[in-house]
Amino acid sequence: MMRYFINGILRENPVLVLMLGLCPVLAVSGSLRDALGMGVAAICVLFGSNLVISLIRKGVPPQLRIPIFIIVISTFVTIIDYTMQAYQPELYQMLGVFVPLIVVNCIILARAEAFASKHSVFASILDALGIGIGFILAIGAMGFFRELLGNGSVGGKIILGQSFHQNPVLFMVLPPGAFLVIAFLMAAMRKWRSQ
Repeated sequence: MMRYFINGILRENPVLVLMLGLCPVLAVSGSLRDALGMGVAAICVLFGSNLVISLIRKGVPPQLRIPIFIIVISTFVTIIDYTMQAYQPELYQMLGVFVPLIVVNCIILARAEAFASKHSVFASILDALGIGIGFILAIGAMGFFRELLGNGSVGGKIILGQSFHQNPVLFMVLPPGAFLVIAFLMAAMRKWRSQ
């Protein structure tokens, strides 16, 4: 059973191995705070939707499977959206449209279709946690490196000194920097997996 959890982090990492959900990863990973905020939102939706879908899977007619899954997922996205808007308005503003777009994030729908609809509740929870943690680790690493090199800070705290903070490598917080960082992270993951 624990292999379901570990697979999501290492062998089936949604971002670095399966290359799913790249749009929010590239768009909101300009800082560690934004990246972790998106990661926590995604894992909450993944956990809730996998749980509910694995509970109702036997009663869902095959021809209505996808619409029902999308309704379940959108319910959890709406809960996260309103919760974030109420308790973390600054983060909500920074993440913008990418929070509601979790509904169509291929990681969430793929796990609902490929895993939760075919496995037990406990296995589906382990899968959701593994995939979610894998997503958080990938987007968190992106946010860490992009913020560190792009602003000289991590979590808003200056790390590389005031002179670097005043003359940062702005390229890293722009879209090309996101592609560069994800390329290095994917290469590191492939190297590690090949050993």
